[in-house]
Amino acid sequence: MEKLDSLLLQEIAGMHDIPMGAYNIRKNGEGLSRRSTANIEIRPKTDKPGIDIIVAPGTVNESVHIPVIITQTGIDDLVYNDFYIGDGADVLIVAGCGIHNSGDSKSQHDGIHTFHIGKNAHVKYVEKHYGEGDGLGERILNPVTAVEQGENSVCEMEMVQIKGVDSTKRDTKASLAAGAKLIVTERLLTHGKQEALSNIEVRLNGADSSAQIISRTVAKDSSKQVFYYNAVGNDKCRAHVQCDSIIMDNATVSSIPGITANSAYAQIIHEAAIGRINNDQLVKLMTFGLTEEEAEEIIISGFLK
Repeated sequence: MEKLDSLLLQEIAGMHDIPMGAYNIRKNGEGLSRRSTANIEIRPKTDKPGIDIIVAPGTVNESVHIPVIITQTGIDDLVYNDFYIGDGADVLIVAGCGIHNSGDSKSQHDGIHTFHIGKNAHVKYVEKHYGEGDGLGERILNPVTAVEQGENSVCEMEMVQIKGVDSTKRDTKASLAAGAKLIVTERLLTHGKQEALSNIEVRLNGADSSAQIISRTVAKDSSKQVFYYNAVGNDKCRAHVQCDSIIMDNATVSSIPGITANSAYAQIIHEAAIGRINNDQLVKLMTFGLTEEEAEEIIISGFLK
């Protein structure tokens, strides 16, 4: 791989070398490298761009990396990835997209991911988005994620965007069977004139299903953020949605909650808070010799962890 490829892969997937286990690396709209294992098969689709990731039942302590990198200007990449997680499996999936655009045309990646999670399975999914480059072309990322969870399954989703993405529209939908548990952690930073839209809808269809959605975001300069969160309880269930945002400069942030209970035994809570950096924290850090900008960066970094 070229040096730029390696730097992008480090940013989005923590990859310093070819990872152990199964992996698929996509570059500029084409497959770059791929490996399956005895328990995890990665199969290219034949009818459209993308791959099927098939995890055998009972697979434990294994991982699969499926990063995407774009290093050319003018790329418009659309990919469909389907995950089939067998009953009782326990797997880590590391995804994400990094765009380096030094040209004048936009570079865009739209990833459509569908998860079919079997009974008693556990999936941890990490998705990081990152953009860089000194060109005038936009860096655009529009992920779509659909999750179907079987009985007593657990799905942890960590979705991070911390730099360089000019525009993003994130659509996430989940459907939970009895006893299933979903944990979504979203961390997002926008600056300049960047725009971010996030839609998350969770349907708790089975008895004793539960969901926790935590969103932490920072909006700087003249950037815009809009969040729509909707938790729908269709049976005895619990859901907690929390959105905390730091707003700075001339940015705008909107959080629009939607909670629906279609059962008398559904318990759903939504909390949202938008505010500036705490002045007392700034002053305290500045007493240690930090500038105001340095103090702000430390507070933001801690907030987004």
